[in-house]
Amino acid sequence: MELTITILFFIFGSVFGSFFNVVGLRIPTNNFLESKRSYCPQCNKNLSWYELMPILSYILQTGKCRGCKKRISSIYPTMELFTALLFALSYYLIGFQIELLMALLLVSLCAIVIVSDIKYMLIPNKILLFFSPLILLVRMLSPLDPWWSPIVGSLLGFIMIFLIILISKGGMGAGDMKLFALLGLIVGYQGILLTFFLSTLLGTIGSAILLIRKKVDRKSPIPFGPFICIAACITYFFGQDILNWYMTSFF
Repeated sequence: MELTITILFFIFGSVFGSFFNVVGLRIPTNNFLESKRSYCPQCNKNLSWYELMPILSYILQTGKCRGCKKRISSIYPTMELFTALLFALSYYLIGFQIELLMALLLVSLCAIVIVSDIKYMLIPNKILLFFSPLILLVRMLSPLDPWWSPIVGSLLGFIMIFLIILISKGGMGAGDMKLFALLGLIVGYQGILLTFFLSTLLGTIGSAILLIRKKVDRKSPIPFGPFICIAACITYFFGQDILNWYMTSFF
């Protein structure tokens, strides 16, 4: 029974991941509510239902549009798989508790932010404003211990990035700052410090890989939102284990 429910969460996650791709791509351009059917952005061919099956369609079409035969961006199946795996992991680790809603909100927020930031170098205020009251409500219903941890975490997240923006004169964006503040409500003060450390580590490694592969040069701006989101998910699901390992290994 548990395996069946976990598989169902994986399937639902892949479907939501497909939807989050659309949200992340359309919200920044203010055309989210357009009624036009999904289409290939390169040849404008309307996509049939069998071309819209999460993950599976990309595999069956070998990553190419059936119309123009051009490559489909790998961001689509990647985010569908990302959301599917983390939806399944959320249920597997948490079960049917109120905290499960927080896990699903975190994954959903991160999926949309990753798509938007990679495509437009932007973390839309509309997305953060939509998730903020939902996250606040769920955190009130499922508080951390101590209860003030989310408040301090949110303030820490905001202040840390604000100081970086101030010192670096634009090294990070206001969207990153607001995102950190929101994530602080989810993971608390210890979690937001770990998220900051992991996102910096992942960002450094990711930037180095892109430079080595000559995908960017030293002056090219690199979206930091994806690294923040991946770090936040690692912290949320495995942060306590990481902190326990650190404390027992070095103290």
